[in-house]
Formats: sequence, structure tokens, C-alpha cells
Amino acid sequence: MIFFDKLFVTTLLALSCISDVMVNSSSAGNAAIIRKNSEISSPAFLRKAALTRNEQLPLSIIGGSDTATMSKSTGLPESVKLIFGAGGIYAAFLYYGSLQEDVFRFVGADGTSFKQAWFLQVLEAFANVIVGGLGLYLTGMTKNMPLKMFAISGASQVSAKAFTSLALANGLSFPVATLAKSGKMVPVMVGSLLLGGASYSVREYLQVAAIIGGTAIVSMGKKKGSAGNSVLGVAFIVLSLVMDGVVGGFQKKLKAETAAVGVKPKPYDFMFWTNMFMCLTAIVISFGLGEFTSGFAYLTANPEIMSKIAKFSVCSAAGQSFIFYTIANFDPLVCTTVTTTRKIFSVLLSIFLKGHVLSLQGWGGIALAVCGILAEMQNKLAGKVKAH
Repeated sequence: MIFFDKLFVTTLLALSCISDVMVNSSSAGNAAIIRKNSEISSPAFLRKAALTRNEQLPLSIIGGSDTATMSKSTGLPESVKLIFGAGGIYAAFLYYGSLQEDVFRFVGADGTSFKQAWFLQVLEAFANVIVGGLGLYLTGMTKNMPLKMFAISGASQVSAKAFTSLALANGLSFPVATLAKSGKMVPVMVGSLLLGGASYSVREYLQVAAIIGGTAIVSMGKKKGSAGNSVLGVAFIVLSLVMDGVVGGFQKKLKAETAAVGVKPKPYDFMFWTNMFMCLTAIVISFGLGEFTSGFAYLTANPEIMSKIAKFSVCSAAGQSFIFYTIANFDPLVCTTVTTTRKIFSVLLSIFLKGHVLSLQGWGGIALAVCGILAEMQNKLAGKVKAH
């Protein structure tokens, strides 16, 4: 865990630099004006300066494919920007995955484990609300946002995340859960086929089949004596995938509504409002299920888990900020490539560092699922090249 602790420190330092990079990004002319302005330290001035530098760039929001605006920074070499952005995504989300697994494998002094998935979502979403709010403070908040659709989208997203956490809390191994979540295309394809009359190529069907088949093989490919995957855990990950499909549909409607009312949300508009409604939804459900009080009581009784949950929440917010930074400076498919390969490394790190023992069959499943994931990524990249 020393390795991951160093990654966490790096993530925090990098996160503190993101706002500086984004706020101070400008042309040479703007830089000269700013240097001459005696009120440069004023927050109002910073917000105004940031607003005047925004360029329209595509942004794939986590869990969907919406667009937003992002200020494109200049000055640093492209290679440095890529290392900074991609490195931040890897550092934040690799540690995020490791911490998520640690939280649900944690066993208290009394032999109990942490099961309050909705309470965990409250804390994670709250951390994102704070970072999103700081981003809005610097870049300015977009007016006339369709908050109703943000509320529906946020409720759907937090449900998908909570079901993933519940899958882990109920015995599904982290490698299986991560591989399964890489098959988000499955509910999208099913919904499009049943409701939208869409058609897909043979290759796309094979890619999805490889991910599903590989995940199934991994779930059955553990060596004797190692912990298995519970039926309830599998059920929750299936529900999470279903909610991913729902999220995609609602986010398309959100995109259409923002266009209809003539607003162009910036990245931190999405981050703040989506996570605000995610947090509110999680609060209501956690109180309804009694998880808020029981979760707080569990943290009080087991303070050693608090640092894991705190780091987990910070890494979530940091990871989203790094994604925004990367998309602001590069094509969105660059970010897709980074996040896709990150999932593969998360699976491998979990296997090697968390004591998962796979049979030869299990490793065959890993290879099959990874081939499906990489084929899907390559297909997207090829499509982008053809589009140009």
C-alpha cells in the first residue's frame, strides 16, 4: 500500500495544480493584460477572466456522452499535458479502485464488514460537489440549466454506482465487477435494439460477447479454496449495468434540453449539478434504509476505515477533474483510451496485490475480456479516423 499512498499524494498535488492550469491558461495577450491588472487577486476578476477564455470542446461526462465547454490551456508542451492528464487519471482511479475494494473487504474488530453502500455514495458525491463548486466559483455558473433532467440523471448515476458497491459488499470480487462494468455497451445495445430499432455490426456483437464471456469465465475460474462470487453480488452488478443504460438515455435527453433552451454547460456545471442531485438522492435513500445512521456508527466504531473512505472520495473528485483537463487539451477519444486501459490495469493490480487466485481458466477469461475491451476501443478510434 506504500505505492498507492505515494500515488495518492501525487494525486492531491496534481489536483491543486489543475485549477491554476485551467484558470491561468490564456493567450499571450490575455496574460499581459492580467499582469497589468492591479486587481488580479480579486475572485470576481478571476471568474471574469476564466469566462472570457472558454473555448467550445466536446466532453464525455462519466457514464454518458454529453457535451460541455472547457477552457483549452496553452503554453505547456503537448507531451507534458498528456503525461499530466493521463497520469492524473491513472493515479486517481487506480487508487480509487484499490480503496473501494479495501473498504468492502474491511473487517472491524467485532467481525463486521462495511455494507452501507448508499452512505458511501453520500460521502463520495459530497466530495465531488465541493470540487465542482470550487470549479464554478472560478469559471462562473451557467444560468437557466434544466435542473429537472440533471436531477433524473444524477439519481440514475448514483443508483448505478451504489449497485456496483452493493455487488462488492455482497461478495462479488473486484476484478469480476470491473470487467462486468466494462460491458456497459450491453444495456445500451439491448435498449437500442428493442426501442430504437438500431442495428449493429457482427464485430460489435463479438466485442460485447467477448467481454461478457470473459467476465463469466473469470467468475467461474477461481482456484479451489478461494472466495467465490455470490449470486446476490452478480444480481447487483447486473442492476448496475441496467442503470448504466438508463443513465445513457437520460443524458441524451439532458443534452437535447440544454440545446433547446440555448445553454452550453461547462464541465464544472455538469460535475456540480449532477453530483449535487446524486448526493441528495443518496441521502434520501440512505436515511430511508437506515444506512446513514448505521454507516456513521460504523465509522465511529472503526475509525481506521475513515481514512480509506476519505481518500476514496477525494480520488473520485480528483479523477473527474483530470478527465476534464485531458478532454480540454486532447480529443475525447484520448481520454477514452486512458480510462479504458485504466480499467484493465485496475483488474491486474487487484489480482496481484489483493490476493485473488485465478486458475488457468480464469486467466483465459481475463484475456478474452481484455481483447473485447481493446477491440471496442480500437473500433472507436478507427471510427474517429474515418470521420475525419
